[in-house]
Amino acid sequence: MRKTIADLLIDSLLQAGVKRIYGIVGDSLNAVLDSIRKSKKIEWISVRHEEVAAFAAGSDALLSGSIAVCAGSSGPGNLHLINGLYDCHRSRIPVLAIAAHIPSVETGGEYFQQTNPEQLFKECSHYCETVTRPEHMPRLATIAMQHAISRKGVSVLVLPGDIAALEDKESIPEQVIHVTTPVIRPSKLELERLADYLNDDKKITLLCGAGCEGAHSLLMQLCEKLKSPMVIALRGKEHLEYDNPYNAGLTGLIGYSSGYHAIMDADILLMLGTDFPYRQFYPKDAIILQVDIRAEHLGRRAMVTYGLCGDVSETIQSLLPLLKGERGSDHLNKYVSAYENVRKDLDSFAVGKPGRKPIHPQYLTKVISDLASEDAIFTCDVGTPTLWSARYLRMNGKRRLLGSFNHGTMANALPQAIGAQVAKSSNQVIALCGDGGLSMLMGDLLTLHQHNLPVKVIVFNNSALSFVELEMKAAGYLETGTSLSNPNFANVALAMGIEGIHVEDPAELQSALQRAFDHNGPFLIDVVVNRQELAMPPKVTLEQAHGFTLWTLKAVLNGHADDVIDLAKTNLLDRFHL
Repeated sequence: MRKTIADLLIDSLLQAGVKRIYGIVGDSLNAVLDSIRKSKKIEWISVRHEEVAAFAAGSDALLSGSIAVCAGSSGPGNLHLINGLYDCHRSRIPVLAIAAHIPSVETGGEYFQQTNPEQLFKECSHYCETVTRPEHMPRLATIAMQHAISRKGVSVLVLPGDIAALEDKESIPEQVIHVTTPVIRPSKLELERLADYLNDDKKITLLCGAGCEGAHSLLMQLCEKLKSPMVIALRGKEHLEYDNPYNAGLTGLIGYSSGYHAIMDADILLMLGTDFPYRQFYPKDAIILQVDIRAEHLGRRAMVTYGLCGDVSETIQSLLPLLKGERGSDHLNKYVSAYENVRKDLDSFAVGKPGRKPIHPQYLTKVISDLASEDAIFTCDVGTPTLWSARYLRMNGKRRLLGSFNHGTMANALPQAIGAQVAKSSNQVIALCGDGGLSMLMGDLLTLHQHNLPVKVIVFNNSALSFVELEMKAAGYLETGTSLSNPNFANVALAMGIEGIHVEDPAELQSALQRAFDHNGPFLIDVVVNRQELAMPPKVTLEQAHGFTLWTLKAVLNGHADDVIDLAKTNLLDRFHL
């Protein structure tokens, strides 16, 4: 049977273990879709927006541990991929994007839907090349996938529609891609120098991130040896927060005072597998040591005294025998106790009194965590859903937490949940969506219905872009442009053929969530939560305090005294159950 370039592309993907492609059809993808139809071995997952396809492919790849694929038709279709691909690329997730293109004979003539994909995808990919002749396939497919896998990021194959249909006589190699797991650790001399710093009898705090995946037990040994509290960056939460007697909590804008002060009070800060971006949360006078698998990350966030390139697990395993002497545990005990006090303080907000409306988002998130399965996969929108997820979702070593933690884009939770549910069909997948985030890509609720994906979509409905409001308050500005006129999202879901329920009373919350979690299919729970929740960072600057005071004064003078009263009521009276 005659093979086309598109046929060899699909055969290459199958040989690489790819099981599905996320995207939207278009005439420039006709040859590719026909090859998928003929193969009968690869699934086309139809979505309603190409951005969703890229996000879904990213969560699929992250959870399945292999490369995933998305596709967009020419011009606007592949342009829509870009935001999702940026997120995958910045999170170091291997994704191949097939960017269809206009007919090759029309390039350079301002043809309908013409763009320049090689330039457009340049900043969000490690590899982006155009297939122009039969001899390019399957070689370019192998090169593209190998770049994505080995460098952990995005590759893009630009494929003009007419080129995809050309006859191709090349053959597919038995091994299309080569997945390697090299052992990367610092040299003996580097490890000895690192140990010299750590063997000095000083207060040491660890700051650990996503690069510590798989190193939990070794990190416990390291903390015990150094008598060090561990501060966790958000992307490290799912890997490190559970069964951790050394935990001092999170730091950063959504972190805790215990984590912040554990870093600031240290003589030595040891950064492991983290590229934590906020420079104001690093100490100015401490010795900072850093270990990262990517040498280009060393010293780019803080003034690092000594940096080493290596895998965290391999580095710790080689470092532990070099650590000498006994240490006092005062520094460790101080910040573990501080975190326990912070935890009690946070939990005091996670309450729901029957009849007292609206519902505290802290209470909503805690109930979600309590009722979710032990191997649940959570996705959370940027903004307050990420904040509450960081503070109230309980990790246990089996659960996963996905978000747009590097790129910080709105509307990621639903698309990531789609890919997560497709990749892990037996797992419970829960999307914690902001009302602003969900409404941005709400059309893909239809994807849940069309593919019968049993994702549980929980909407934090506060009729506002509330994290932006917090930022405005802290800067002394009155909220402008943040209000959202929302529908009853449960009714929207019902109109789409998805089960839905609207909740306003805390007394109804637990039963509503249980009903959703027990339902064998997609379900949306629209929860009206309090808009006036304060979530102060662990470090409150004088400028922020002044800004908040200024906001209070402006609110009163502009006739918004009720907002100030609601804010006080929410954050003081309700907390003490008055």
